Amino acid sequence: MREKFPVILSYGPYAKNLAFQDGYPSAWQRMTEKHPDVTAGSSNLYQSWEVVDPEKWVPHNYACVRVDSRGAGCSPGFIDHFSPRETKDFYDCIEWSGVQPWSNGKVGLNGISYYGINQWHVASLQPPHLAAMCIWEGAADWYRDMTHHGGILSTFWENWYDMQVKTVQYGAGERGKRSRVTSDLVCGPETLSEEELARNRTRFRRPDRVPSDGRRLSQGAFAEVGQGNHAAILARRIGAGRACTRAAISKASSAPQPSTKWLEAHGIEHWTHFYTDYGREQQLRFFDRFLHGKEGRMGKTTQSAAAGAPSSTSLSRAPKTNGRSSAPDGPSSISIRLRWR
Repeated sequence: MREKFPVILSYGPYAKNLAFQDGYPSAWQRMTEKHPDVTAGSSNLYQSWEVVDPEKWVPHNYACVRVDSRGAGCSPGFIDHFSPRETKDFYDCIEWSGVQPWSNGKVGLNGISYYGINQWHVASLQPPHLAAMCIWEGAADWYRDMTHHGGILSTFWENWYDMQVKTVQYGAGERGKRSRVTSDLVCGPETLSEEELARNRTRFRRPDRVPSDGRRLSQGAFAEVGQGNHAAILARRIGAGRACTRAAISKASSAPQPSTKWLEAHGIEHWTHFYTDYGREQQLRFFDRFLHGKEGRMGKTTQSAAAGAPSSTSLSRAPKTNGRSSAPDGPSSISIRLRWR
């Protein structure tokens, strides 16, 4: 009988086949020089921006699934970030993963930034196979965390769209990069004109002026998030299915909320500790508990990681240490085990 495994899933716009070192070479160099454990024990051919390295997760009995969102990477279509349609696509990916013959029916979501933000959204739809989420630097408040920190307008999103989305849009074809593994084009086999590419994406308008028109989330749609149960607020605001109660995401309302320092912290080093031995160990401990049913990690662990398994809702922030330690002293993550009522 074929063995079945829990799934670690990510869904986003950064081209799943683009190696970290090819897409973000300066960031890769800074990180690996400071944290040599990131590259150790892996060919790094499958290491990509803000998602797990399957070479370091598959040996722990996880199936890793990456999905390019519509219109990005190898997925044709119209780009419409943070929209109800994209959230439903994410839901469908979770449910597909949960019923594959190699899946044990438990799906965990993991990833940084975009891959954390959209976890809040899809949780509002209550996918039956979604069992746990690790939201690493995934802001939840569009206004305070993402566009107007301290009331001051940030241009982060406009710059982000030009630098990190348009460059890997489906149809960039020969103008894009190639996979280190297969040599295939990471933005799909077609090479579309600039006019065709422009037609295939939402104009990313200033977030503070985006109306609530049923296709995109406005400033108001996120204005209340962070005051209580994130998934419940998102469900009510988006109208995306059954609203979750406070019991829906286990004790989430009493957990530390996502950092309102997102605009300050979400920069050069916000992703670093996700990839280190320490950060991965913390993630594995959490997912082992809720996807494998293990109460603790087996085998070698770091001294800090061996302190005990995280609770079902935990804020993981490691102590600051000296030397070349992998323990983070910056942005935090929130890990949530889901229990739908």
